[in-house]
This record gives sequence, C-alpha cells and structure tokens, in this order.
Amino acid sequence: MLGIIVLSVVGLALLFPVVMTRLAKRKLAQLERAKATIARHEARQAEEARAKNTIVPADHGLLLGSELLLDDRPEDEEAAVLAAAKAGDWRTAATYLAADATADVRWRRQRQLAELAAEDDAWLRAWRAERPQDPAAALLHADALVYLAWNIRSSARATDVSREQFAGFHRVLAEAEEAAVAAAALAPEDDPNPWVAQIPIAMGLGWSNDRFRQLWAELVARDPRHWAAHTRALQYWCAKWRGSHELMHGFIDGAIAAAPAGSLLAPIKLEAYFEQFAKDGEKLTAWQRPEVGAALDAALADLAAADPGHPRIRYAHGWLAYALTRAGRPTEALAQFQALGRYIPQPFTNFNDPRQSFIDLRVAAVQGAVAAAEQQPA
Repeated sequence: MLGIIVLSVVGLALLFPVVMTRLAKRKLAQLERAKATIARHEARQAEEARAKNTIVPADHGLLLGSELLLDDRPEDEEAAVLAAAKAGDWRTAATYLAADATADVRWRRQRQLAELAAEDDAWLRAWRAERPQDPAAALLHADALVYLAWNIRSSARATDVSREQFAGFHRVLAEAEEAAVAAAALAPEDDPNPWVAQIPIAMGLGWSNDRFRQLWAELVARDPRHWAAHTRALQYWCAKWRGSHELMHGFIDGAIAAAPAGSLLAPIKLEAYFEQFAKDGEKLTAWQRPEVGAALDAALADLAAADPGHPRIRYAHGWLAYALTRAGRPTEALAQFQALGRYIPQPFTNFNDPRQSFIDLRVAAVQGAVAAAEQQPA
C-alpha cells in the first residue's frame, strides 16, 4: 500500500510541471488572442475615425493618396544617374553634374550621389583616381563624408547616442572638413558649394558663431541667394544647434530683406517658426499669432513673384500648405495643396509618416475651406 502511495506521489510530482507548462501556454495563448482582439478593435476605431474625415479628392482638385509621390524621390534622369553609379559608371554622374546650372541646382543634383557614395564609394574612388583634380568629384567626396558622419551618429537625440558613435561622428566630420577645404581649392573661384558643404560640419563640430560668420561671408560673396545654403544656415542658427530663436530669426529676416521678390527665401521663415514652436513645446495655436500671419503674407507674396519653374517652388507650396492650415486659413491652404499636384514636399517628408500626415492635413484644409464657403452670403 505504501509503495502505491509513494508511486502516486512521485507520479504527481512528475506530472505537475507538465500540467503547469500546459496551463502557462494556454494562458499565454489567451493573452495573445486578447492582444490581437484589442489591436483589431483599435485599428477599426482608427479606420472609422478616419472615415469620418474622408473627402473625395477629385472634387477639390486633388489626387488620390495612392497617386502621391514624395518630393525627395529622384526624378527619372537622376534615378538613371544613380543607377549608373551603383553599377560602377561614374562618367554618367560626371556629365550630369557638369551640365550648366545655378550653384543651388548643382548642389541639389549632387546630394543623392553623395548619399550613395556614403554607402558605397567604389565608383567615386575610381572617378577620383582617374581625375584627381575634378572639382565635382572632390566636392562629392567631402559631402559623402558628411553623410557618413551622420550615419554613424544616427538621427537619435544626443542623449541616446553612444560615446563611440560621437567619437566616430567627430572623427569623420574632421575628415570631411579637410576634404571640403581641398574641394574649395579645386573649385572655380565663384563656386560657393564647397562652403555650403561645410555648414553641417560647423553644426556637428560646434564652430563658434564668429567662425561660422566667416564661412558665411565666403559663401555669400560667391552667391548671396544660394537657397540651400540659407536653409542649412537656418539650422546652424536655431536653438537646437548653435544659435537661439533671436539669432535664427535675425538671420532669416536679414536674408529676406536683402533678397529680391521671387527668391523664395521668405517661406524659410515658416520653417524658422516651426523650429521655434517645436523647441518651446508650443501648441498648434501658436501658428495663429499675428507675427506668423505677417510671415505667411510675405511668403505668399514671394511665391507670387517667383518663376513658376523655380527649383524650390514645391518647398514654398509645402510650407505654405502646412502653415496656412495650422493658422486657420484653409481656403488659401487648399490652393497650395492643389498647386503641389502629386508631390509631398517638406515639411511632410520630415515626419514619420509623410503620406498620411500630408493627407490628414489636406483633409483639414478642404473641410475648413468648404465650411468657410458655406458661411459666405449667397
């Protein structure tokens, strides 16, 4: 009898872990099913909420969300140049960059090539080996090092970047500075782009304001209206980098005052307000302040005077679409969304979900414009 009891106890002891494991698995499965149910419910709620805010885009001169393209997507010619470079053909890139254009357009053309070289520079090294005195290749090398440095640092907040990442970031930026100086020595005397390439270097290495002013003087002596240089310098002067709200606004206000109508520098002021409001944690109602309204009017006037073929016109439309909607001027904002056609530009391309952010805000603009029209006397 005792033996039977002992065997029973031993059997239960052996069986207990098996039972508990099965129970744990069952509980885990139940928990996963509950999580899935909750997730489906939340997704359905979000879909229902969005359905209440849907519009028929064609009714308002807009395209479907599926037809929209990000503005930083390369156009056909640029895509072909990038594909050729990836395949080792640097001569196509050399021809592309040698085509006659303004300094700002040439800068824009080389950006994605520099980004590509930061990932794989075999084609660029072959180019430099065959043409060591080529200024375009030298500038690409410097800008590629800037991209590489930022890839090492990552886009994380400073508190989330490791000591090793910062060390690599600073080391490569120092190499980029040397390369940019070398590129400037090879470039034509009136080419500002080797100095444009140094702006993010100044940001990352913490150049003093006086040293940056010296850089800026060299740059604007060669091209006082270089558009990309102004947007980059705005970042240097903003509070999150090496300046303050006062220095940032003083910089862009001075640039706008000195620029002719149609330069499209005025819309950059809207980006300055975005930086200010983000840094201060302001509510969206900050966009309704009188000084922002004045900046919006100035940007609209600048846009009206600009050449429709201005290479930065989508930036102007994008920032105006965003800021006018936030400022409670939906009818004017809708005109900007319509002017953009199929493109999603800044500031939306800076958001985590550019397409949805763009669509959501244009829905708000349409609904506001419709409501404003209905309030007009018959």
